[in-house]
Amino acid sequence: MAYPAKTDRESILNAALEQVESEGLENLAIRSVAAKLELAPNALYRYFENLSALELAVAEEVRFQMLEGLQKVIGRKGPTESIRAISEAYLRFAHERPHAFALYLKNSDSQTPQCTRNTEFFVALVTRVYGEDRARMAAHALWAQIHGLAVLVGAGVLPWEEAHARLKFGLNIWIDGAAAS
Repeated sequence: MAYPAKTDRESILNAALEQVESEGLENLAIRSVAAKLELAPNALYRYFENLSALELAVAEEVRFQMLEGLQKVIGRKGPTESIRAISEAYLRFAHERPHAFALYLKNSDSQTPQCTRNTEFFVALVTRVYGEDRARMAAHALWAQIHGLAVLVGAGVLPWEEAHARLKFGLNIWIDGAAAS
């Protein structure tokens, strides 16, 4: 086994996320992550107090990756096109990375730093469409729609193609609602 100094927090997080993505959150364990890194399990405890702490850190990493992806897709798009782009990216993330998406939602306590950053980013984009006064309410309505579709796809209740068509339909209604008021 390698000496613990040969690892770092980022390597542990990457190995844990790889395990979650390939085997699911229910199979995440300190021992298996340590084995993947060819370390003794005790080496990981230098960085994470327990499995719950590791899980929370990996969830924050997934949330960070989600935010990065959403920021990339908006580029220099206008307000409504930005909303369309991030909505589609969120749904695609949930579809393409179902285990990471499940972790994204687990422990999604609004007090975590990354949850706060993600929420602020989303509300700022919605504010550009709905204005300050109604931004939070409009953001929650939009997030509920996108998230609901993602969960239905993940549960196998709604095929990906149908979810995508329903997303476009819902976005048109949501955007029309902003224009009408």
